[in-house]
Amino acid sequence: MGILGWIVLGLIAGAIAKLILPGRQGGGWLITLILGVVGALLGGWIGSAIFNVGLEGFFDLTTWLLAIGGSIIVLLIWGLITRNRGKSRA
Repeated sequence: MGILGWIVLGLIAGAIAKLILPGRQGGGWLITLILGVVGALLGGWIGSAIFNVGLEGFFDLTTWLLAIGGSIIVLLIWGLITRNRGKSRA
C-alpha cells in the first residue's frame, strides 16, 4: 500500500480513534485527523518492525487494527502533552 493509502487510512483511523477515545485533546478535529495519519504510520511501523506482521492492503483487517491502534497511541500522547496547556500558572 502506498503513502496515499496510508493517508486515507490514517484520516479514517484518526476519526475512529477519536470516537473510541473521546476527551479534551487539544486541537480539534483537524489536529486529530493529522494525528491519525501519524498514528497509522506508527501502527504500520510497529506492526512490521516489532510484530513482523505484513501489511497486505487497504482492506485487510490487520492493517486497520494497526492503524487504529497507532492512532490511539498518538492521541493518548498528544492528550498528555496538551493537558496542562490550558491551565494558567499562579
